[in-house]
Amino acid sequence: MRFGPITKHRFYKLAAPVVLGALASLPAGCERKAPDNAPPAASGTPPPSAVPQQGATASKAEMVAIPAGRFIMGDKDQVDAPPHEVTVSAFYMDKYPVRQDQYQALMGGNPSRWKGANNPVEQVRWSDAVRYCNKRSQLEGLEPCYDLRAWKCNFDANGYRLPTEAEWEYACRAGSATAYFFGDSPSKLGDYAWYDKNSGGHPRPVGQKQPNRWGLFDICGNVWEWCNDFYKVDYYQQAPPQDPKGPNQGENKVLRGGAWRFSVESCRSGYRYNENPGYADVCFGYDIYGFRCVRKAANR
Repeated sequence: MRFGPITKHRFYKLAAPVVLGALASLPAGCERKAPDNAPPAASGTPPPSAVPQQGATASKAEMVAIPAGRFIMGDKDQVDAPPHEVTVSAFYMDKYPVRQDQYQALMGGNPSRWKGANNPVEQVRWSDAVRYCNKRSQLEGLEPCYDLRAWKCNFDANGYRLPTEAEWEYACRAGSATAYFFGDSPSKLGDYAWYDKNSGGHPRPVGQKQPNRWGLFDICGNVWEWCNDFYKVDYYQQAPPQDPKGPNQGENKVLRGGAWRFSVESCRSGYRYNENPGYADVCFGYDIYGFRCVRKAANR
């Protein structure tokens, strides 16, 4: 059976996650460098089969309207992801991972190792991603979701935030109940994702592969995507069935989707991964971590 944290340590023998106390003691302002070695059917009312509505925002990021629905979350082959039924409210999600040109325009810098305007931004910590979410909200006159002193998310705010783990998996699956959103076999993964066998050893510009059924590109492969949730091995056994938001505290945050230097198994829809969020302004970040934003849907 696959287990997120154990698998991670196999890939990162030379770059194990840093605990928060150690992070706080590191110097600020240095250049980040990537490590040499990195590593049963859905129930309820099925989501619509048509691609959800899409549109652009004031920050020029295209988003997809994800419909509310119910699905079986998890992966029977992972000990930290037992399948269970979850209901998710409607929300909007970025059509692509955040690109380097978008990040540069808002944040005034580009931390990525693999430079390219249309490449996904990488070498971003969880804290970098939520700062971007707040800046994007402010640009569009929306209420920011994050308190950057307490690092808490206000889910009632109408601004941008990172997806919950449940939202991310629901959007990735796009109504599917198979290991990958396109089936149980990874034989077609190269049509949808950049991973260790086809990436050429680096991330690629977004949108070059086929999207999932709901029009989301690079939802697996290319870069791992930060989620809002803290990681906990047994959280699924305690999670509420409606819009779970993860544990209240923890050391690591969840990442989903696999990355350009990881195997086919990491691209499974239910595969869980985790890393230290990097709250402090220190040298921390790997060239496999990126993100995309979500917004709650307006009440009707």
